This record gives sequence, C-alpha cells and structure tokens, in this order.
Amino acid sequence: MQAFDQIQELWQKHDVEVKVSADEMLQQVKKEVNGLKLKSALNILGMLASFIAIAVLWVFFHFESWTTHIGISITLLAIGVYILILYRDHRLISKSDYTLHPNEYLSDLRVYQLNRYKLYNSLYWFYTVALSLGLIFYFIEILAHLSITMTIVAVSFTFLWILFCSTILRNAVIKREKERISLLIEKFERISAQISMQ
Repeated sequence: MQAFDQIQELWQKHDVEVKVSADEMLQQVKKEVNGLKLKSALNILGMLASFIAIAVLWVFFHFESWTTHIGISITLLAIGVYILILYRDHRLISKSDYTLHPNEYLSDLRVYQLNRYKLYNSLYWFYTVALSLGLIFYFIEILAHLSITMTIVAVSFTFLWILFCSTILRNAVIKREKERISLLIEKFERISAQISMQ
C-alpha cells in the first residue's frame, strides 16, 4: 500500500508542460465560447417557444374553471422568470470581447459559472415546484373530462417526466456544463498567463 501511495504522490508531482501559443488557444476558446453562446441562445428560444405556446393555449381555448387560469398563470410566471434569468446569463457571456479582454471575460465566466450553479440548485427547485403547482391547478379541470384510465396515464406520465427531469437529466446536464465551463475557465487562465508573460 505504501508503494502505491509513493507512486500516486510521484504521479501528482509530475507536471507536463504543454506549449500552446496564445493564438492557438484563442482559436480553441473561440469555438467553445461560440458553442456556449449558441446553447444559451437556444435555451432562451426554447423557453420563449414554451411561453408562447402556453399563452396561445390560454388565449384561444375556453376554460371554465378558475383553477385552470391560476395554473396557467403560475406556469407562465415560472417560465417568464426562468427566461429572464437565462437572458441575464446570456448577456453576461456575450457582452465583452474575449479576444480583446480575456481577463474581463474570465471574470464574467466565473460569475456565469456561479449563476449556473445557483440556477441548477436552488432556482431549479423553485421552477420545478412552480411548474408542478401550475400543472396541478391546470389538471383539475382537464382531468375531469377524461376517463379514469386516461387520468391515471396523464398523471403518471407527468409525475414520471418531472421525476426524470429532476434527477437523471438534471444531473447529466449539470455535470456536462460544469466540466465545459471549468475547462473554458482554465483555458482563459492560461491565455491570461501567457499574455502577461509576453
């Protein structure tokens, strides 16, 4: 066991210097930043499409129960808040030119990373609870028109979908995004170090 610890300690001390110019690294980073911006913009567009679809449903369909209106209102409010948060984060990573101001962009990227952590932890649960509450109110009127079998299928599917999104899908997204942003921050730190050495 002691030999293993010695090998592990030696391995951790071993540091390989990779010589990559600031220009080459900027090219790599440019691709990753553009991918991050595109993903952020697509998230916003997807949420906007959801907001519009639900609003159209609310406007063009006649609902008799006040609970349905409350449910749709809660759902739209939750989606609207989430869109504003996504837009704020998108502006943060899009506002400065990372090729001219890598240190400023690095600072913005760290704030973005912290915002995403908050979004996927505390704010995500607000969003999930608000959507669930909105669906419960919405389902009061809708499920009354369905057979018992269809009601069980609809409620089960909705519950399983929220459970899947809150566990497996959420964890996969958090892990992938955390790795991606951490790698990007590391590259900007290297670029800043290389620029300051020149």
